[in-house]
Amino acid sequence: MSTTSALPHLETESERKTRLRKVAAATIVGSMLEWYDFYLYATMAAIVFAKVFFDPSNPQTASLLAFSTFAIGFVARPFGGVLFGYLGDKFGRKRMLVVTFCLMGVCTTLIGLIPGYATLGIWAPVLLVVIRVVQGLGAGAELAAAAVTSYEHAAENKRGSQGAWPALGLNLGLLLSSLTIYGLSQVGEDFLINGGWRIPFICSIVLVMVGLWVRSSIPETPQYEELKHNPQSHAEHTQHSPLLMLLRNDLRGLVVVLVVAIGYNALSYIFKTFSLAYVTQYQGVSAGVTSLAVTIASLIAICMVPLFGMLCDRWSSQKVLIMGGICAGLFAYPFLTMLSSGQTTQICIAIAVATGVLAPMMFAPQGAFLSRQFPTQTRSSGVGTGREIGTAIAGGLAPLGALSLVSASPTHSTSGVMIILVLAGFVVVVGSLFDQGRKHSSAKN
Repeated sequence: MSTTSALPHLETESERKTRLRKVAAATIVGSMLEWYDFYLYATMAAIVFAKVFFDPSNPQTASLLAFSTFAIGFVARPFGGVLFGYLGDKFGRKRMLVVTFCLMGVCTTLIGLIPGYATLGIWAPVLLVVIRVVQGLGAGAELAAAAVTSYEHAAENKRGSQGAWPALGLNLGLLLSSLTIYGLSQVGEDFLINGGWRIPFICSIVLVMVGLWVRSSIPETPQYEELKHNPQSHAEHTQHSPLLMLLRNDLRGLVVVLVVAIGYNALSYIFKTFSLAYVTQYQGVSAGVTSLAVTIASLIAICMVPLFGMLCDRWSSQKVLIMGGICAGLFAYPFLTMLSSGQTTQICIAIAVATGVLAPMMFAPQGAFLSRQFPTQTRSSGVGTGREIGTAIAGGLAPLGALSLVSASPTHSTSGVMIILVLAGFVVVVGSLFDQGRKHSSAKN
């Protein structure tokens, strides 16, 4: 299928630039909200939610239940990826951008308004779980919707750099949340428990309002518009389910996305979450130090994502992704050695390199690489289904497994974690080698 449509030919250069600015803002803001919520929720679940939403008479059980609400979001994500990916192929990319953003944003704000256990009793954690499930559905579709939208609005020679926009939003969200948590941690734990934790959740409504305004103003993607105006393609599109077409015609692309997602998310979540839990529990590092390390890493990543996006345009998203997988595997030993030192400087360097450089090296190419595995008819379903199933598998199990290996070791050795990191890097490389993109586009990205 052609990768251009009538839309660019009807636009002036000024109109094209305006359209791309709107698309950039729409995709970046959505990804920013997703990761603002992710890191914010993960941190608050660790230090606040057990004391606010659960029976305080059994602190250990309350802590486990608080962490389980975080995991529930991962369980819901694949369902959101499948459902909204299907709807994105059936009814358009723009509509799903708005719907998924509403689900995520409204739920983030509502979490900040739920009364605690002291007020509602058992209904407090029940409400938290229900809202978290709905939020997980929206989060599961957000990346696919943003990546596909960026890819289909881009010119062929800019798909790498524009496909990296969601990755930029991710790191902006991580930066915003880490700065927020760092600032709140300076006030004191009592302030957080007594209501201070609610402030960043409720204030996220500002991001929601801005994001909805931006997303409602963007046009449908040129490739989806072309699909609707091509009689033969439109007839096939309306008569067949995108999911059935995906499984029948594009199964190999789906497997590629799934494998890459498993490898990348295993690396990313060990870099981002295992590292923080490990240095806190086994090296006695404070929350202030970990949030500072994440802040530094996010600042570096914000600079690195556009660079890797441009390299995708120059070399190809596949080559950059493979390079990221190899570098991540090679960095496993230095990363864990620096974390095990317990020294603030070395910990910050380890997290800065892993989260600030290596994770963006693998995530920035994914907007273009994952999208190009599928034709327009099944692209949203393919990216949403494959990536979110992979995220659910590796995002929850990899850091939990890594932490369990450390805990089971008499000396709290990280050797088992190093093996996981090396294998995950290998999986990213292998998945990337089976690129199916040439079937659907002449573009190298």
